[in-house]
Amino acid sequence: MTVLELPAGIRVGVETPTDPATFTLTTRPTEDRRAVTVGSVDLAVAALTERCQMWPQAAAICVDVLRSVDVSAPAFGGIVTESLAYSTLQSGNEFARWLSERGPATVPQLPEPVQAHRDGNTLHVRFNRPQRHNAFSTDARGALLEALEVARLDPSVDEVVLGGNGRSFCSGGDLAEFGSFADPASAHLARTRHSPALALDELTARLGRRCRAEVHGQVLGSGLEMACYCGWVSCHPDAVIGLPELALGLIPGAGGTVSITRRIGRWRTAYLVLSGQTIDAATALAWGLVDEIAAVPAT
Repeated sequence: MTVLELPAGIRVGVETPTDPATFTLTTRPTEDRRAVTVGSVDLAVAALTERCQMWPQAAAICVDVLRSVDVSAPAFGGIVTESLAYSTLQSGNEFARWLSERGPATVPQLPEPVQAHRDGNTLHVRFNRPQRHNAFSTDARGALLEALEVARLDPSVDEVVLGGNGRSFCSGGDLAEFGSFADPASAHLARTRHSPALALDELTARLGRRCRAEVHGQVLGSGLEMACYCGWVSCHPDAVIGLPELALGLIPGAGGTVSITRRIGRWRTAYLVLSGQTIDAATALAWGLVDEIAAVPAT
């Protein structure tokens, strides 16, 4: 990227085919998916610089993966690329540092981490770990895949609704479980061979907007990544939406570099990861990250 120095301290990055810009910051409202509106460009740049200096490997690998994603291609290739990068970072010193700072952790065993019931031809699937804001765990992944397999194999299921019990849709991966993988290679095979993202992507290809997510509260990390594979995302006005993985020395690992990039482009996806900032429902709607803000009954 060529940087032009202009009067009054203005610096402009010019994208080139060999060095594309990660994203553009502006203080003006814009519909351009390559740009993000912030209150102060200087403050945003300072915060981004600090984060990228703290986690330089994860930041660089995130940008590499996002630049390699072909949103017009089948999801599997992008998910494999993302997972290989994720496994690389699991072996890196930035993730090791986070694990050391976190210290030992025990994953609570909660019964029925996912609930599923059928109402006519509609399959309702709900995350059911409300005590932990539906943090996504290995047992939740298995239960979610089992529920989605019913819809995948039964053509009479013509609608799938994904939601969450309690105060949040899904707060992302359960941090107590991070670091419990046997080895990065096994973790990669688990992510790519037992992927709720691929199941949701297949169901959306068949059902379109009749495969929908209803999100509320914390919609973070893997929760957001999976919801974005649905053909329609309905968002409660209270939702807090973001991708916090960089602070663990990681990148999105549940298919989000594909699903979120499809919806908002790689530039705003990169901003969410590198900045760690959360956005509200209105911003998510304006960006196209969600498809509607749900009406809330008057009290």
